[in-house]
Amino acid sequence: MSQAAKLNKDEANGAGVPFSVPGPVSKLAQQPKRLREFLHDVRVEMRLVNWPSRQDVISTTIVVVVTVAFFGIFFFMTDRVFSGAVGWLIHYVKH
Repeated sequence: MSQAAKLNKDEANGAGVPFSVPGPVSKLAQQPKRLREFLHDVRVEMRLVNWPSRQDVISTTIVVVVTVAFFGIFFFMTDRVFSGAVGWLIHYVKH
């Protein structure tokens, strides 16, 4: 319903399309308008974003760095233990 009202309003203002344009050309002609609408919608949505405070970003970054370091060391040690165990097993089976 609102689309029809908008079209009637555009036609009354002389903004209606006087002739029909083929499909691909019509889509190409609408791109600048669609781009403007998209950028407007992006600006509106970005105003609604709840941005974290600087302290929140710092604290979560520290948590991530510590967690990655912990798991890096854990997997390094696990790899060393299993590599040693497999090496010992291969050596034991060969002799």
